[in-house]
Amino acid sequence: MSHLYVDSSNSPPAFPHVAPIGTILIQPSAPLPTSAAPFTDAQVDEYREQDRWLPIANVSRIMKNSLPGGAKVSKEAKECVQESVSEFISFITSEAADKCMHEKRKTINGEDILSSMPILGFDNYAKVMKLYLAKFRE
Repeated sequence: MSHLYVDSSNSPPAFPHVAPIGTILIQPSAPLPTSAAPFTDAQVDEYREQDRWLPIANVSRIMKNSLPGGAKVSKEAKECVQESVSEFISFITSEAADKCMHEKRKTINGEDILSSMPILGFDNYAKVMKLYLAKFRE
């Protein structure tokens, strides 16, 4: 499968097969084999759930690193944050993808994510993330 990298700038990327850090590469899905047995509704639902959510271990680690030494986090709290942060990412990314589609671009970059935040009412996050992205790129 070939990877597509489309950037609005005139300069080609240093490595055409690798998108720069802070971008999301949109590529066509591989066609399903015709001989594959159909999936059950339960299998499809399970796949979608796993595909949409961040890994619970990563969420748990981030939560624990944000708390004092002896603090514990319940399974229910981890799952709640996992679902919430995954939904937040999907929400912001969907808005950024709409912007890219409107501009006929195939790669979502950091600026697209940042510009989608105020549109969705996350002005405070956008300000902080803009500083973080600039620091990250240094």
